[in-house]
Amino acid sequence: MTNEGMLSIFKMKLADRVNQIEESGTVQFTLLLQQMRKAGRAVIDLAVGEPPFDSPPEVVEATKQALDRGRTKYGPVAGMQELKFQLARQFDGYDERNIIISNGSKQGLYSAFQAIINPADEVIIPRPYWVSFPQQVRFAGGRPVFVDTRSHQLDLERIEQAVSPRTRALLINSPNNPTGAVYPRQDLEKIAQLAAERDLFIIADEAYNSYIYDGRQPASLFDFEEIRPQLIITRSFSKTFNMTGFRVGYTAGPVSIIAALNKLQSHLTGNVCTFAQEGALAALTLESDETAPWQQDLEKKRDYAYRKVKDFFDCIKPGGAFYLFPDVSRHLDNELTSVDLTRRLLEETGVAVVPGEEFGQPGHIRISYAVSQQDLVNGLDKIAEAL
Repeated sequence: MTNEGMLSIFKMKLADRVNQIEESGTVQFTLLLQQMRKAGRAVIDLAVGEPPFDSPPEVVEATKQALDRGRTKYGPVAGMQELKFQLARQFDGYDERNIIISNGSKQGLYSAFQAIINPADEVIIPRPYWVSFPQQVRFAGGRPVFVDTRSHQLDLERIEQAVSPRTRALLINSPNNPTGAVYPRQDLEKIAQLAAERDLFIIADEAYNSYIYDGRQPASLFDFEEIRPQLIITRSFSKTFNMTGFRVGYTAGPVSIIAALNKLQSHLTGNVCTFAQEGALAALTLESDETAPWQQDLEKKRDYAYRKVKDFFDCIKPGGAFYLFPDVSRHLDNELTSVDLTRRLLEETGVAVVPGEEFGQPGHIRISYAVSQQDLVNGLDKIAEAL
């Protein structure tokens, strides 16, 4: 029997909850690029979203010192007390009981859905969306309900119309992946009012809250006190402090929710890596003049990438994160999809971008400008030449 046949039989034996979800498309791209480079192909990676900066020396040194001190034993499931204390200071009225440390914000989101979703519950997700949102909802037994955005901004009327008796939660991701859209305070306020009126949870993914441009001040759903009993916020050290490999994220929420997440995490992973948390604690001591250059660098790259891309794609200028999400449909005929276009670009030019299908939005591609200036210039030049 062929390997394909064996895999088909084996798949039939797997649990339905696993068979119904798909592997992360962005993770697949990472593996593909690694294989191409191993085979000797030169690849410019504008696909994977990862800050182009080194982890801060203070973080690396604190992690090394933690290892030297033998900080390699089990720790508290919910995270280091001091780390939780420092993180709680971002949230007025919160303390350590309102914070749980997770293995990246991805695990925090997964656990949040597991904690609040019952079978057949619905979660409203604006589209386009980060690849893992619908898969995590399905894994929890729920049903994702997609609501299209308008020029990458929330369509509040459509969201309200999508609320049904089965709706359990709203998912809000700002700054947004894949579009880079930043939702204005007045729209977040209306979302908070809707959730309060309909007794809905809000899960707010704020992984990119450190990357907001054009002098804008970040707005958070936490700003609205009336919704805090129903609000679950996830954030990450990965993007904020260039610590993607450390896998340290955190969730802030009501004490009852955090207690439930702690119970789940005690059976799921136990504690997050102890010495990585020491590095995260050191990251919180960094001054703004040490972190501001990262934002300034990416804002300049945003401006360059947008000027370049809008010459050959229809594109909305993003206000945050580090992605462009242009509409490429005018370069597609009836037989060609954005998946085909990304494959063509990769094969012909060695430039990797992500097709919009991964984010629920065919006819688009995601371009990450979180790369070196040389790679950004060369990669966009190659795309322009190919078109």
